[in-house]
Amino acid sequence: MRPKLFNSRIKKEEQHIPPIAGTLFAVFLIIAMLGAIFGDGKYPDAVLGAWVLGWTAIGTYMLFALKVASQWQKVIVLRFGKFIGLRGPGLFWIVPIVDNAATWIDHRVMVTPFAAQKTLTKDTVPVDVDAVLFWVVWDAEKAALEVEDYRAAVDWAAQTALRDIIGKKMLADILVGRSAIDKELQAVIDERTTPWGVTVQSVEIRDIVIPQDLEDAMSRQAQAERERQARVILGESEKQIAASFSEASQAYINNPTALHLRAMNMLFEGLKEKGALVIVPSSAVDTMNLGGLSGMVSLAQNTVPKEK
Repeated sequence: MRPKLFNSRIKKEEQHIPPIAGTLFAVFLIIAMLGAIFGDGKYPDAVLGAWVLGWTAIGTYMLFALKVASQWQKVIVLRFGKFIGLRGPGLFWIVPIVDNAATWIDHRVMVTPFAAQKTLTKDTVPVDVDAVLFWVVWDAEKAALEVEDYRAAVDWAAQTALRDIIGKKMLADILVGRSAIDKELQAVIDERTTPWGVTVQSVEIRDIVIPQDLEDAMSRQAQAERERQARVILGESEKQIAASFSEASQAYINNPTALHLRAMNMLFEGLKEKGALVIVPSSAVDTMNLGGLSGMVSLAQNTVPKEK
C-alpha cells in the first residue's frame, strides 16, 4: 500500500496550480471583461472580440505556464517526453502542451520506517525487527529517470537488506550489536540506492521482538547466571574471612594469657544479655578453661549491684 500513497502524493503535486498563476488569470480575465463592457458601442465587434480573446488567451497561458517550486523542491521538465532540465526552486515557466512538469523531487531528509517480520536468524530463531531509515535525494535527475518510484524503491531496498542481514546473524549478535547492524545496514542500502541519486544518512533499529517462550528461557538463564556469580562472590568472601581468622590466630599461639582474656571477653559479651545462651565446643572448655571462666563471669554478674 505504501507505493500507492507515494504515487498519489506526486500526482497531486503535478496538478497543483500556484496561487500567482490563478491570480494573473483572474486579472487578465477581468481586463478582458472590462474592455468589452466599456468598449461596447465605441469599437467594432471584431475589435472587442479580439480584445477579449487576446486577454483570455494570455490569462490561460499564465495559468498553465507559470509554476512555482518550493525551496526544497526540484522539478523534472520534459519536452515531448524528453528530459530538458531541472527547474526550481522558485518561479519558472514551461510551454503548455509542449512541456510537462513531470516529477517534483523533494530534497529534504526523508524518514521511512520499515520492518522485517518473522525473519529467521542464523540460529533459526524467528524475530520481528523494526527500524527507521533517514535518507535524502542528492541527484533529482537520477531519482526521476533511473527508477520508476524512488520512494517505494528505497522502502523495498531497506526491507530486503534488513532481512538479508538478520539471516546472517546469530540472535545474540543481533541483541547486543545493534550499532554494528545499523552501520552495516546503512552501507548495504546506500550501495543499492546510490545509482538512483539517493544517499542514506543513517539507519536505526528501534525494536527487536523475539518469541515469548524464548524470552522467558533467556530470563531464567540470566537469573541462573546471576545466582552463580553471587555464590562465587560468597565463596571468595568466605576465603577472605578464613584467611583473616588464620592471621589473627597467630597472635594467640604463644600467648595463653591473651587467649584467656579473649575467651573471657567472648563469654562476657555472650552472657551479659539476660537469658542469653552460649554454646561452645567441649574441646574449648578444656584448652581455654572456659568452664571456670564462665563461672567467674556468672559470679561477677550476680555480685555487681543493679542500677536503680
